[in-house]
Amino acid sequence: MKKAQSSILILLLWGLLFSHAADQPNIVLILADDMGYSDLGCYGGEIKTPNLDRLAKNGIRYTQAYNTSKCWTTRISLLTGLYHHRSDRNFTNTALIGEILKPAGYRTWWSGKHHAGFNPYDRGFDHFSGFLGGAINFWNPGDEARKGEKEPGWRAVYTWAFDDQLIKPYTPGKDFFATDAISDWSLGWLDEKEKATDPFFLFLSYNAPHWPLHAHPEDIATYDGVYEQGYEFIRKTRYERQLKMGLFDREVAPLSNPEHEEWKYLSDQEKEEEALRMQIHAAMVDRMDQNIGRLLQKLEELRKLENTLIIFLVDNGASHERPRRKVWEPEAEWGSVGSFEAIGQSWANAINSPFKKWKVQGMEGGICTPMIAHWPEGIKLPINTISRSPCHLIDFVPTFMELAGEEAKYPSGIPELDGISILPTFSGKKLMRTNPLFFQYGSWQAIRQNQWKLVQRKQEPWLLYDLDQDRTETRDLAGKFSERVKDMEKSWEGWAREVGAK
Repeated sequence: MKKAQSSILILLLWGLLFSHAADQPNIVLILADDMGYSDLGCYGGEIKTPNLDRLAKNGIRYTQAYNTSKCWTTRISLLTGLYHHRSDRNFTNTALIGEILKPAGYRTWWSGKHHAGFNPYDRGFDHFSGFLGGAINFWNPGDEARKGEKEPGWRAVYTWAFDDQLIKPYTPGKDFFATDAISDWSLGWLDEKEKATDPFFLFLSYNAPHWPLHAHPEDIATYDGVYEQGYEFIRKTRYERQLKMGLFDREVAPLSNPEHEEWKYLSDQEKEEEALRMQIHAAMVDRMDQNIGRLLQKLEELRKLENTLIIFLVDNGASHERPRRKVWEPEAEWGSVGSFEAIGQSWANAINSPFKKWKVQGMEGGICTPMIAHWPEGIKLPINTISRSPCHLIDFVPTFMELAGEEAKYPSGIPELDGISILPTFSGKKLMRTNPLFFQYGSWQAIRQNQWKLVQRKQEPWLLYDLDQDRTETRDLAGKFSERVKDMEKSWEGWAREVGAK
């Protein structure tokens, strides 16, 4: 009798363990690089992104999701749940999400861009394939031409890691294209048979559409003629689509003033070149979406899509940068291995519609990201749901820990998590955040407290906006609410002292 009772108890315990494991969703975190707020079709863009649009339709689009306005700082906050000021570029004094989820039984994978000096394989990831730098030649990230091919137009030779193997320089074969390869590695891990029933966490960290502008010729050709009418045409047509989609309201979010050159004053050659820049940028986003489609197909084939939380977002606003780099063959065709081009400020302003400014700036165009959450088993909301709850990169580690369960361990002896779980938004609820959101990178700093945002470029006056009534920051209220400015400035300064923001 006792033996039978013991057997039943063991079976019950196994059943509980199995039930818990089955409840843990897989997690796929997809990060694009320097993409515009309105680039995706589901955020008003004309770029063909049917796969991300599908996720948005059947999931949640967020209109007030925030990043840190810069590549490497975003990755720190995203992967640690902390403001990046609490750490450094090597994630010192933190726990990475891989280290936190592994005790809960997760397989942990990271593919693509890192932008730090250490190998993620040594910090809680079962697999890492990618590069440790910030930008690469998409066709050939090595330091010399491959046989029968032009010299790489830009040689940013970073260390690449494939699990515990470090390679520098890394010169792959001629069929290499970074966006495709980053996806290939991820798909390969999904096919692994060992521990195939365990949940997984995949960080798919694309470098697209960061400069240099490199894309497949057939993808570039898809956008022939699309950008010949210039910056303001694209900015306005995207804005009108955003209004029709319900992302914004014209009264609350008027289109911000243009911050680009006037198209009519460009020469015919300049217009042709500017249109081509944006055409290649669009092709890079298009190719990324194609590869996300491959991932979705694989998840469906493995019958894992239903219980996989997929989150897509961008590391900062579109980049205004147009850096000058020495190229070995200045006449190389744009988009090819021998070229180096970037979109620049005018296009960055256009594709961040409806916001002002761009990457590294504290205005909404620098820190607000499109964000999609898709999880059929966990999000039970009507199609085309839009969430207006403000959320931040620091919220993802707390969210993933809640999904993973009590076995997800956050170490003691390091800073406490700064963020909160966003799971309430999956059931249509607002987030109840007790602390403001804080921002600081370079010369820009800001604080978001409920609907109020106080933002400043150092050595210039603070600007105050009521984002419930002025989502695109067109009316400064600092003079009208001077006491609120003082209180919020005091809060920001207290936070800055605590975390070491400078």
